[in-house]
Amino acid sequence: MLLGLPPLAGADSGIGFNIRFFDRRVYHIDEGPIFVQATITNNNPTPFRFRLANERAFSVDFDVRTAANRPVQAAANLVRLRSQSRQVFFREISLAAGESFSFIEDLRDFVTFTHTGTFVVQARLYPELIQTIAHPEAAWHSSPVGATGITPGSLLSAAGRPLLSNRLSLNIRPPLLIGPDGIPLELDVAAHAVLVRERLPPDEVVSFVITARQRGQWERFFLYLDLEAMLRRDGYRNRQWLVESEEGRQQMLARYRLDLQNAVVDEALSLIPLHYVIERTVFTATEGTVVTTQYFREGNFIQRKRYEWYLERRDDIWYIVGFSVFLLGAVDRIPD
Repeated sequence: MLLGLPPLAGADSGIGFNIRFFDRRVYHIDEGPIFVQATITNNNPTPFRFRLANERAFSVDFDVRTAANRPVQAAANLVRLRSQSRQVFFREISLAAGESFSFIEDLRDFVTFTHTGTFVVQARLYPELIQTIAHPEAAWHSSPVGATGITPGSLLSAAGRPLLSNRLSLNIRPPLLIGPDGIPLELDVAAHAVLVRERLPPDEVVSFVITARQRGQWERFFLYLDLEAMLRRDGYRNRQWLVESEEGRQQMLARYRLDLQNAVVDEALSLIPLHYVIERTVFTATEGTVVTTQYFREGNFIQRKRYEWYLERRDDIWYIVGFSVFLLGAVDRIPD
């Protein structure tokens, strides 16, 4: 916890201090940085000067709290950094009236998330740096060459009150689960739970996938698709797959998945049917074929197509590994 003078809100000081997520996305507890952009704006008619440490941990601190208002544990590296006896190098920045200065920090460099949930993030900017001292009554000593001596102990602000930022709401999700195709499994948005493959028969697997496409539920749509098998149906992509490294193959799968969503490849798979009927299901212990008739809107007509879905069974789970499409012609209406 930081001691010293109470925070000075930007609005009260005429100095604006604002934070936002730099590349807001879905954040998981064990994956990826959480970049926060901090911006200091001088709303005063006179210049505003402050020191910015090369090690930003001595200029800014993040107060992250749970929904129950409990502080999140500080990152171990941050504690070690601030407890070392070392010189802190900084540069002095001057903002004229109306000017702004921004920098980006990874929130994970400041706190450690040990559980999922919703958190509130607030930042403090220390214009005269943060000092680590052994006793609260100890003095701050600044070097004329732009470095300051730091001694181990508790945290204390240097001369000058910290600026207090706005608050951000941060949602941390559970760890990503990796599917057999190497693609992370998604959360079921409707159920707010991790999707789990069930032991469905082949016709129900096909029905599950088609219904998910009708509803725009991409995380469910991909659940029973063997993306590797479908990608390698194409001769060119298969040759490329064979010469790729493991990392390259994972990138190919990710691109293929994205291209399916954007209807760049296998457009017939991405089309949204108005209606479908399962006509026939044939399967053995390891392989299966499901035939469906699907109806699509094309201009003023309703186009009827026959889909043959090819499935394979692995570990009691049926996966779609390919499909074929046959044009049956236009109809006036969808059957009842």
